[in-house]
Amino acid sequence: MGTRLSSSTLYAHLWGTRELDAVFDERAMLQSWLDILTGLARAQAQLALVPPDAAEAIAGAARVESLDLSYVAEETRRTSHSTLGLIRGLLRVLPEHAREHVYVGATVQDVTDTWFGIVLREVGSVVWRDLRALEALLLDLAAAHRDTVMAGRTHGQPGAPITFGFKVASWADEVRRHLSRLAEGRGRWLVGQLGGAVGALAFFGPAGPELRRRFCAEVGLADPGISWLTSRDRIAEFGGVLATVCCTLSRIGTEVYELARPEIGELAEAAPPGAVSSITMPHKRNPECSEHLDTLARLARSSAGVLLEGVVASHERDGRGWKAEWIALPEVCQLTGAALQLALRLIDGLEVDAAAMARNASRGGLASERVLAGLSARLGKHRAQQLLHEVLRVGGEGLVAGLVARGVAGEAELRSWMSGPAVDAAAAMVDTVLSRASGARATEPERWA
Repeated sequence: MGTRLSSSTLYAHLWGTRELDAVFDERAMLQSWLDILTGLARAQAQLALVPPDAAEAIAGAARVESLDLSYVAEETRRTSHSTLGLIRGLLRVLPEHAREHVYVGATVQDVTDTWFGIVLREVGSVVWRDLRALEALLLDLAAAHRDTVMAGRTHGQPGAPITFGFKVASWADEVRRHLSRLAEGRGRWLVGQLGGAVGALAFFGPAGPELRRRFCAEVGLADPGISWLTSRDRIAEFGGVLATVCCTLSRIGTEVYELARPEIGELAEAAPPGAVSSITMPHKRNPECSEHLDTLARLARSSAGVLLEGVVASHERDGRGWKAEWIALPEVCQLTGAALQLALRLIDGLEVDAAAMARNASRGGLASERVLAGLSARLGKHRAQQLLHEVLRVGGEGLVAGLVARGVAGEAELRSWMSGPAVDAAAAMVDTVLSRASGARATEPERWA
C-alpha cells in the first residue's frame, strides 16, 4: 500500500487512472528522463559535440531496468542533487568510452522541464480524447431531450420552464470550449528546455540554439526559441485548463446530485451491480459519482493554485515554485484523468425521468415570466412587475384571479399566456450547439498529439 491515499491499493482509483500511472509512475518518469538524456547525446553527436558511438552507447544503456535503483536513490540522498544519483547509476552501466559524454552541459531543470513538455503532451492527449468522448455523449443526450420540458431553476428555486436538452447543451458547449483551449494551447505548451546554467547556453557557445532545436526534435517537442527557466506560465496555464475542466465536470455532477433528490426525482445515476450506498440505510441510492466529481475539482483547483504561484519566480532559476510543480502538476493531471473517467460513466448511464420533469414544470408560478411579458406590453414593464409582485406575494388570491380582479386582463387572455411552456428559443439553442459542435468535430483531429 502507498503512503498516500492517491497511491493506495484500495483507493488509488478514486484519485487517478492506471493510464496516467504509466506517465507518472517513478519508473516511467525515470525512463523518460533517461530518454531525454539519450536525445541530448544524439543531438550533440549531430553537431560533433560528443562522439557518435558514445551517443549510441548511451541510447543502448539508458534503460531503467538496467539501473540499480537502490544505488540511484542512495546517491540522490547522499549528494542532495536531484539527478546526480540517476547519472551515477547510468555511468555504472555504460562502457568507459561513453561515460564522459552523458549529461554534458545540461542541468536538472533541462531534464525535468523537458519531461514536463512530454507530460503535457501525454496528458493532453488523454484529456482531448476523453473530452471528445464526453462531448459526443452530451450531444446525443441534448438531442434526445431537445423538447423535454423541465423547470429551470435560479438560486435553487423553480423559475421558468426550459428543456433538459437545453441544460445538457450548455454542458456540451462548455466542453467544446475546453477542446478549443487544448487545440489553441498545444503549440505553446509542448516545448523542450535546454538552457544550461542560467539559460544563456554559454556552455555550447554559438552552437547552443541549433543544439536546442535538434534536442527538442529528438524528444518530439518544439523548440521554445528562448530558455524558460523561470517563465512558468506554460505549466500554470495547462494546470489551469485542467482545473477548469474539472470544474465543468463538477458543475455537471452537482446538477445530477441536486436533481437526484427524491423530492425532485428528475435524474438518477446508474446503479452498478453490487454497489452499496449505505450500510445502515439500505433505501438510499447515493449519487456517488456526482459527489466525487466535486471532490476532485476542489483538489484540482488547489493544485492548479500551486502552479499559478510558480509564475512569480526570481532571477534565472528559482527552485521554490519549480520544485513545487513536481508535486502539483502530476496531481492535477491525475485528478483530471479520474474526473473524466467518472464523468463518462455518469453520463453514459444517466437515468432521465421525463415524467417527473414535466410534473415539476407544471406547478403553479412557473408561467409568471410569460404573464409579465404580456402585461408589460399593456402596462409597462415596471408597473407590471410591481403588480405581479403584489398579487403573488401579498394578495394571496392566486395569479389569474388576482389579475382579473384588478381589471388588467381577462381570464381567457391570461390562460392563453400561460398555456404551454415557452421553450422554443431554448430548443433552438440546442440546435445551435449541436450544429456548431458537429462542424468542429468534422474538421478537428481525433488525436491531440
